[in-house]
Amino acid sequence: MAMTPNPQSSTSAPPAKLVIGLIAGVAILLALMVTAFALPAARSAPHQVPIGVVATAATTQQLTDQLDGFDVTAYPTESAARAAIDHREIYGAIIVDGRDVTALVASAASPAVAALLTPIAQRVASSTGGTAHIEDIRAFPADDPRGAGLAAGALPLALGGWIAAMVIMLLIHTPGARLLAVAGVAVVGGLVLVATLRFVIGTFDEHFWTISLVAMLGIFATAMMVLGLRELFGGPGLALAAVLLIFLGNPLSGLASAPEMLPTPWGAIGQLLPPGATGALLRDVAFFNGHGAAGPVLVLIVWLAIGLSLYVIGVRRNRNQHQADDDSITVGRHTVPNG
Repeated sequence: MAMTPNPQSSTSAPPAKLVIGLIAGVAILLALMVTAFALPAARSAPHQVPIGVVATAATTQQLTDQLDGFDVTAYPTESAARAAIDHREIYGAIIVDGRDVTALVASAASPAVAALLTPIAQRVASSTGGTAHIEDIRAFPADDPRGAGLAAGALPLALGGWIAAMVIMLLIHTPGARLLAVAGVAVVGGLVLVATLRFVIGTFDEHFWTISLVAMLGIFATAMMVLGLRELFGGPGLALAAVLLIFLGNPLSGLASAPEMLPTPWGAIGQLLPPGATGALLRDVAFFNGHGAAGPVLVLIVWLAIGLSLYVIGVRRNRNQHQADDDSITVGRHTVPNG
């Protein structure tokens, strides 16, 4: 007797709609990835970058009018401008002393902004007939003068927290053990990350233990947020975490330039996500004696609290669901006595 082909067999071709949907979905995903990673860099330009000026009132007003994209603040003395840079209030300052001009820059705050201030000082000196001087008062160590290690740290942080949480969920099944595993990943990962930046790349040259604590907090907040989203929402939670950390958090972190160099309001949004907050906190602690650290610390603590809350809610909900399923199975397997 002839056999009728089974349309549901594993060898049958997938529906055309499924193939078309898959191709379109991958194409859209690739376009979104390129946009997320390339657009901030392609649109990088000053957007109200705070800088200082020490000059006469007329010169200060002239610079304020000419420097589009900069938020210019007048300071009475050079020492006041230096203090503002050290306290992370401005990225640098233009000092006009007679005909000579000095650009005070802080490449550790942003090599991109420091590079922008140099030609500004040269143009001002050209107009006064004097000489331009560049002084980097907060620089990266000589082994990593551009801060490449810090700029490259956002992606490993985002991917590391996401992958760590996913592996923990797969291999460890007890809620308490998962929390201990996340804490262990944060401690060991923070030490390894900072040790690599310190002893291999040369991005930092002091404050090893303090910077390590910063990295631990960043990794703990990141991984805990992913764990909480996964526990409460399942697979969609992992996808949401990937969007927040990899598609948004990494390109909007501002580590390669500065938050004010990104299109508005994306730079500010990036500082509210774990990669941007961790990067800013690393800068503040490593090079500016902790000035400006309050905001990033608060952001990371909030993310950590959100992750813990989501995790606790998810564990309780899943525990109640499992108990309800067990009770249903038990009733279904036993005969209920007839009263």
